[in-house]
Amino acid sequence: MNPEALAAEADNVANAAAAAAEAARTAADAAQSFAEAVAESAGDVIAAATGGLVDPFIFRLSIFVLAIFVGYFVVWSVTPALHTPLMSVTNAISSVIVVGALLAVGVEAAADLGNGSGWARGFGLAALVLASINIFGGFLVTQRMLAMYRRKDKGEGR
Repeated sequence: MNPEALAAEADNVANAAAAAAEAARTAADAAQSFAEAVAESAGDVIAAATGGLVDPFIFRLSIFVLAIFVGYFVVWSVTPALHTPLMSVTNAISSVIVVGALLAVGVEAAADLGNGSGWARGFGLAALVLASINIFGGFLVTQRMLAMYRRKDKGEGR
């Protein structure tokens, strides 16, 4: 191929990538607005059911605590044969957290900064460190679990 055709093909690929990125941004914005609407309506339902006596912070904290208990019992009831696939899924979730944490750490580069950007960067850094530890630890545990299923050479007459 000649250089002009390669340049034209590179421009086409770049334009397609830009269009895909814009479509992903639009989908992410739509998903965020939907999640915010669901969270607000759930809060309104709880406030209406309790007569406004439950503080939203307490409501969200109780959901977080319940999630901790459910996660604990789910993980500890997993059989050893399913532990490796569970760790793989956990590593995939942690990698998504790392992407979000990197975005939070880089919030300084955003055009429309509001108050609290220091908090966002601090929490983003903490999430980045904890998710990275989780990913690397998960890979180590997965490697150790897979080593249990490898055949061991005895070295006697083979």
